[in-house]
Amino acid sequence: MNPAPARRPLDGITILDLTVMTAGPVGTMLLGDLGADVVKVEEPGRGDEARGFGATKEVLERFGSSPSFLALNRNKRSIALDLKSPAGLDLARRLALSADVLVHNFRPGAMEEWGLGWDDLKEGNPRLIHCGFSAYGEAGPLRDLGANDVALQAHSGLMHLTGEPDRPPVRVGTAGIDLHGSLAMVCAILAALLHRAKTGEGQKVTASLLQSSAHLMSYFYTDWWLARTEHRRMGTANHLTVPNQVFPAADGDVVIIAPSDEMWRRLARALDPATLDRPDFATALDRRSNRAAVIEALSAVTRCMGCDDILARLGAAKVNVARVNSVAQAADHPQLGAI
Repeated sequence: MNPAPARRPLDGITILDLTVMTAGPVGTMLLGDLGADVVKVEEPGRGDEARGFGATKEVLERFGSSPSFLALNRNKRSIALDLKSPAGLDLARRLALSADVLVHNFRPGAMEEWGLGWDDLKEGNPRLIHCGFSAYGEAGPLRDLGANDVALQAHSGLMHLTGEPDRPPVRVGTAGIDLHGSLAMVCAILAALLHRAKTGEGQKVTASLLQSSAHLMSYFYTDWWLARTEHRRMGTANHLTVPNQVFPAADGDVVIIAPSDEMWRRLARALDPATLDRPDFATALDRRSNRAAVIEALSAVTRCMGCDDILARLGAAKVNVARVNSVAQAADHPQLGAI
């Protein structure tokens, strides 16, 4: 006799997913991972635009959708619904009135225009959690401005911090603000579900790319607000500690991070104490004051060693270290499959 399948936290929860592209779909996908029944609404005839993003004809013929769409929309059921038609809006409203959670990432005010806002639905479904995900939030001078992940990287200052000091700013290689914002959206929905479990009441919750980007900027904003310190691009380095960046190896590159004095001593002993165990490198303040000299000395050591040797030595010494992998190396690494 087969054992009963294990229950998941959101088993029995129905989510009406009106989100498109990246920010939003990731969040509803994660809710599906937790057991929710996610019903994704897509445009008739075309579907979510992400279905074709970056895909070749061969990929579309083989898989039916782009890899990016598949990565953002597992654990969902899709239906085609024309929200521009009265019949489509009527069906969307009926689905919302029977759902536990409604999630959308349309521009602020669009759901209200269609009669699908929180105030339009709460009387018929007072237990509904109505979540809106927008670019700049539902108030303020930029509320109606369209934007995506890269736009918020630019607006937030993240792009200003990313890249080499003597080169133009560059985007972060992945949609970090989209993905981070989706996690914030999931937190808001889970908190609302907990509130409903205690009170029986639904509510409206919101999240935005601007809030997500501000959270990612963290102490960079605080440094500006408190001390008027504005940090600049430093490549892979970090202004807080040294070493904390990429270093060359004989057969690739490695990231080495040794923020504490004890970790630095362990690093020096593990790699080359004659070169690295110097009085002017002894403390964190010393290493920050002598940043260029620390980087030059450590680079001279690592450049003559293989990545595997560096990882073995520093790993054994309990120093933070990682190889700079390609996407293929990281995707196929056995550690990823082990978690």
